[in-house]
Amino acid sequence: MVDLSFPVQELEYFLLVLVRIASFVFAAPFFSQRGVPNTVKIGLSVFIAYVMYTFIQPHVYPEYSSVFGYSVIVVKEVAVGLFLGAGAQLCTSIVLFAGRIIDMEIGLSMANVFDPTTNQQSSITGLLLQYGVTLILYITGLHRYLLKALVETFTLIPIGGAVFHTDELLVTVIEFLSDYIIIGFRICLPVFASITLMNIVLGLLAKLAPQMNMFSVGIQLKLLAGLSVLFLTIGMLPNICSFISNQIQQMMVAVVEGMM
Repeated sequence: MVDLSFPVQELEYFLLVLVRIASFVFAAPFFSQRGVPNTVKIGLSVFIAYVMYTFIQPHVYPEYSSVFGYSVIVVKEVAVGLFLGAGAQLCTSIVLFAGRIIDMEIGLSMANVFDPTTNQQSSITGLLLQYGVTLILYITGLHRYLLKALVETFTLIPIGGAVFHTDELLVTVIEFLSDYIIIGFRICLPVFASITLMNIVLGLLAKLAPQMNMFSVGIQLKLLAGLSVLFLTIGMLPNICSFISNQIQQMMVAVVEGMM
């Protein structure tokens, strides 16, 4: 007969691994898309957890003496997975910030569309840039990097061994916000600069030819100029993806260091 018995301690350890991975899958980019059914996410989490459980050697069992102690360790693992996934997810939202600035400059700030991946209203240019960046990041294998980084966390942060350094995590968030604004303005800089120059020209024309209605003319010119510059600079998407990919790597390293 086949002996399928196993120690309860091994089951508890596997569940802790599953908790960290499931939290990461439900928060990280690519894996947390709302278009992916929850059953697929659960199945993917169980499969990855089983592979991780097999390759994590040796198993360092956390110490606890009651159900409450085990619950505290579960909460820690949920926090580790959510911090890692949310840190990577925040980096991919930079393009939405840049898209909103572009739409405000070219006069499309009121033309919002429903984004089914976030269940929120998003700008047209922001969604265009987000889908393009997501596609390029997926093609370049960023999802594999995220999984490899998740594997490394089990070595750097053993199960139940997370120590949250709030000061370091706070510094990480502040530094990310500064980079967030810088990278966002880098993305929208061509459109922003061209529209600024056009506003200067329209202001001069309004002084030279006051009989012309520069308001109605300017709306059409800014929309045409903004879309033209956006079309000409769409080749910048690989560079944008490089910025975002580097930011994701730096964010995950900083988050892991803040929990070691």
